Amino acid sequence: MTENRGRHSGVWIVAEQREGKVRSVSYELLNWGRGLADGRKAPLSALLFGRDLDEEEVLSLIRRGADRVYLVDDPAFEHFLAEPYGRALTWLIERFRPEIVLAAATTTGRTIMPLAAARLRAGLTADCTELALDGESGDLLQTRPAIGGNILATIRTPRARPQMATVRPRSRAQASEDESRQGTVVRVDLPEACRLSPVRFEGFVPDRSQERPLEDADIIVAGGRGLKKGDNFSLVRDVARALGGEVGASRDAVDQGWIDYPHQIGLSGKTVAPRLYMACGISGSIQHLAGMQTAEVIVAVNRDPEAPIFNVADFAIVGDLFDVLPALRERLETRRRRP
Repeated sequence: MTENRGRHSGVWIVAEQREGKVRSVSYELLNWGRGLADGRKAPLSALLFGRDLDEEEVLSLIRRGADRVYLVDDPAFEHFLAEPYGRALTWLIERFRPEIVLAAATTTGRTIMPLAAARLRAGLTADCTELALDGESGDLLQTRPAIGGNILATIRTPRARPQMATVRPRSRAQASEDESRQGTVVRVDLPEACRLSPVRFEGFVPDRSQERPLEDADIIVAGGRGLKKGDNFSLVRDVARALGGEVGASRDAVDQGWIDYPHQIGLSGKTVAPRLYMACGISGSIQHLAGMQTAEVIVAVNRDPEAPIFNVADFAIVGDLFDVLPALRERLETRRRRP
């Protein structure tokens, strides 16, 4: 077990890229990491996997707070595959021995961080909404929703190193860019064993029902069991389109086959934190609330005035969604047509 605290130092974030472009969640992680690194008086490093990455994309991590970028530029990492990414992350941690490693609570982070933590026998806290340092020990204090979001638990790893956590996207603003910042790019050559995978990438089929991933959406309109049947999801799609947003769903709606799993939000789906979240016909089970309650503004439409969703809503519309949504869509379209 990696228990020697004194031999680990520095804060790492696992940056993400898609089609050669660094994802915005990487800049959110840099904002988290910069504060922790300053608190520990340690360097902040970013780890980036990819192939033939543009130099400006790599340097953007330094301009936004990283002191060092560990760059793995290799054909084996052009596309995300769990096994080589997990092996590589484990090898890099064992070689450079950071004290704290952060990743986003995205598909990538939720996949490779547990793989590495298990192999390293390190502590891992998933889906954190707050990170801080203990004033006496310097331990990482990792706060995350528990019991379906009803309480917040603060977790620490007092012995095992590194301390590892995934952080909920949109839980902090992106780090601002400073053109004057200087840093170092370290190109890392990995052992052949890190490139091995029992899975071969054949191709990527995008979900044409979404303009962008739910995790990146600023506006989400979600439907639940109150829609009564799959055809009625057209009401949700119409409002989402009028608002320039994406469509989400509760687990009930997905289980009924009304909409595909990539739209599912909650503990068993995706965690989102948009600027606006509109819940239509969703009662508000604790599992669903855990996936969306950190949205900046929550609007809920439900016939039941006692629905749990209203406990977290900023704006509550008690009414029949079959009346409310068409009226809202018409109002939005009328407003958009105004000169």
